[in-house]
Amino acid sequence: MRVPSSRWISGAAATLAIFLTLSSASLAQPSTDVGVEAATYWLKLIDDGYYPESWHNASPFFRSQIPEDKWVDTIGNLRKLLGGLAGRELASVQAVKTLPGAPDGDYLVIQFRSSFTAKHSAIETVIMLLGKDGRSAVAGYFVR
Repeated sequence: MRVPSSRWISGAAATLAIFLTLSSASLAQPSTDVGVEAATYWLKLIDDGYYPESWHNASPFFRSQIPEDKWVDTIGNLRKLLGGLAGRELASVQAVKTLPGAPDGDYLVIQFRSSFTAKHSAIETVIMLLGKDGRSAVAGYFVR
């Protein structure tokens, strides 16, 4: 019986390490994709003027931070200042466990490069919170 050379063993180990890294990355990917899809759906509610629905579709944490009527007024006034959506593209997604002023959890900080009719260059940040049920819901929204 022939014993594999150390070069073959280290090559096989490197191949296995790459495979495991790619496999774990692809296993983590669906939650990121689901989070981005949920954020995009939520932003569409705002784009279409469904402000109360955006509040109801947000996380319990979000809803505990701002009453529905105040959210509707605030987002309505903001969107009047920004104008209609002209374009939006995904800029970045970052998974974090902690955020200032929020309980520890599984968050995705999703940023979009956006343009509006009255503001041609903006960064929209949507913070998604992964619930125990595996669903993502908005925990925060900022425009700069």
